[in-house]
Amino acid sequence: MSNHQSIFSPRYFALSIGIILSVMAVGFEGLAVTTIAPSIAGDLNGIHLFGWIFSTYLLAQIIGTLVVGRIIDRKGLAAPFTYALILFIMGLVVAATASDMVVMILARAMQGLGAGAMMTCVYTAISLSYPDELRAKILGAFGTAYVLPSMLGPYVAGVIAEQWSWRFVFWGILPILIVSALLSLPAFRKLKAQGSQEGNGAAATWMAIFLTLGTGIFLFGLGKLPNMTGIISSIVGLAIMAYPLRKLLPQGTLVFRRGMPAIMATRGLFFAAYVSTQNFLVLALIDVKDISPAQAGLIVASAALSWCIFAYLQGRWDSADQGRGRNRRIMLGVLLLTAGIAIVFWIPTVTVAFAVIGQIIAGIGMGLSHPTSGAVAFAHTGEEGAGETSANLQFADSFTPGVVIGIGGAILVVSQAAGLTMQSGLVVTMGFNIVLIVMSLFASTRIKSERRTISKNGNYKNSHAK
Repeated sequence: MSNHQSIFSPRYFALSIGIILSVMAVGFEGLAVTTIAPSIAGDLNGIHLFGWIFSTYLLAQIIGTLVVGRIIDRKGLAAPFTYALILFIMGLVVAATASDMVVMILARAMQGLGAGAMMTCVYTAISLSYPDELRAKILGAFGTAYVLPSMLGPYVAGVIAEQWSWRFVFWGILPILIVSALLSLPAFRKLKAQGSQEGNGAAATWMAIFLTLGTGIFLFGLGKLPNMTGIISSIVGLAIMAYPLRKLLPQGTLVFRRGMPAIMATRGLFFAAYVSTQNFLVLALIDVKDISPAQAGLIVASAALSWCIFAYLQGRWDSADQGRGRNRRIMLGVLLLTAGIAIVFWIPTVTVAFAVIGQIIAGIGMGLSHPTSGAVAFAHTGEEGAGETSANLQFADSFTPGVVIGIGGAILVVSQAAGLTMQSGLVVTMGFNIVLIVMSLFASTRIKSERRTISKNGNYKNSHAK
């Protein structure tokens, strides 16, 4: 294939735009809720259930992500995407018309199920529709479409909530999803994953439910620390989570086994460290450094900008070297992430300048490593089991950050209970993020490279390099 092929050429234009709009809709909704959640809880008299606005979404997303990946490999792509889209739209409508907090939490569960399934379908469509030479480019655009809402989403949602009502935030996402469906569904109907038809979908569903249950208990326990209830609940939750994790993830992920397990471990760890650092850096800037929320938002947005630029550039570099430099780009990206997090690790010395520099470097690292790790994962998989690989990628992007942020919050609570200042607790939390990113750096050295050869029919095929 010519290196001049584009993801916006006539063959791919509708699907590419549809995918980008889907990702933007889900990304905007998730970030917008962060801004309007206090207004929602206040209007619906549900401040005591505030945390469940986010936890319910995360827990439902686990099920949607993991279950649909197995369904895709057995049933194809069009029907799961359609059901996921309908479920997400229903969740938006129920949220926009919610009369109490219980209904809102139900709506968030529907949104989480739909969003997890939708993003898994999108990843699978990328694997099946685009040749290896274009995957790094579409994954770069995918990342940009998810990152751009982080710069505009919270501000726009705040303006809408202030000028009209938080309910219009949910209504406003519907047109984007409808256009996305009209563009992408025709292409989705032509796609058929080539996974095993003998997979036990019921077993995978139960594993996902047990993992969700364990995660819920674990997060509940973290919120109750350092009380005995919190300690017991955290231990029980971890015990319940352990077995489903081993069964649902590629075998050897938890010990960084070479190949696909190392790819998933690398991605889950660096993404969790990045998202956690973002969240707690904002907290540090506002509560410790007395910077306004608007300024803190702009500082964090600097990472989104550098992420977008380098996500685009890595696609061009991938075309230039025909994918041979992917492993190096992943390792370089994780190394830059390590440097970016290290710059803001010691909260007492963090200034606006240091925060911006750290965020820009971390954003460069994400732009290099995030889309490239997806391209490497699909190159390892090919078309066989594309749905399961897509589910694993989406799982790494959603489950791991949610759990790590919960752990970070628990560190702050325990630190304050021990008499430490907020500043000291944040330093410990940032230290935990550094541990995660160093683990990711080690895991990235264990990713097997792919050697591409030409098959008899002229198509590319992949084989593991020795």
